[in-house]
Amino acid sequence: MFTVVAYQIANTISIKTSKQQLPWQLLFQDSDELFYSSAKDKYVYLFHYGMVSFFNYSKDEIEEALQQIKPYCDTYFSDKISEEVTVEIKQHTLQVNFESVVLPDFNSEMIRLVMLNASQSVALNQYSEITEELLIETNKHTKYLENKGKLDISGNKLKRFIGKILNIKNKISENLYIFDSPDITWEDELLNKLNLELKQTFDLKDRYHVIHDRIDIIKENLELFKDIMDHRESSRLEWIIIILILVEVVDMFILKLL
Repeated sequence: MFTVVAYQIANTISIKTSKQQLPWQLLFQDSDELFYSSAKDKYVYLFHYGMVSFFNYSKDEIEEALQQIKPYCDTYFSDKISEEVTVEIKQHTLQVNFESVVLPDFNSEMIRLVMLNASQSVALNQYSEITEELLIETNKHTKYLENKGKLDISGNKLKRFIGKILNIKNKISENLYIFDSPDITWEDELLNKLNLELKQTFDLKDRYHVIHDRIDIIKENLELFKDIMDHRESSRLEWIIIILILVEVVDMFILKLL
């Protein structure tokens, strides 16, 4: 019986520097990922978006490995979101259950798929928490608008809020390839079956849609806030122009009288 543990440890991990400095045997790499064999039957999987996954590691070994990875992290997290999956090797059996997977043999590519999907699940947990908090904050502004008939947010704060939402949406689109199957699954039916079952069991696609729906709702609200703010600013400018015109008319009138 083995264990896969995935952690969100940072905002980002430098893949280039990690590749140059980490001492483990590199089995797979691309611009966003590094998959290592660190010892016999032990694997480490690094992702650019701040995820690290371990296979067959004790708690002490994980802590030691994290200290090796920490220098290459941007904004290392002391409190880490994590997810754990049990892996069992049983001949002629491929089975994916909630929090457990049975593999037919000790296949590094199968293990990598389990680690990949566990990592994406943790990333979705993080984005779910972030978008839920942002939706709650947005609802506070809409409640205030409903009760007071005006906004309680400044133009600068609103712009920063919009920027935050767009950055989160971009990060999700860039880093989470929920709908893409890894290249290794294209020509191997068993790997493809495992990958699809993992996505279904982790409920990745539905959770991904929920997060995107939240972002769309928040964006729609913020765009409405922006329209209201632009209208308010336009009205203010119109009144300033009217007042200036009145001042000019009064000034001309007084000059004529004099």
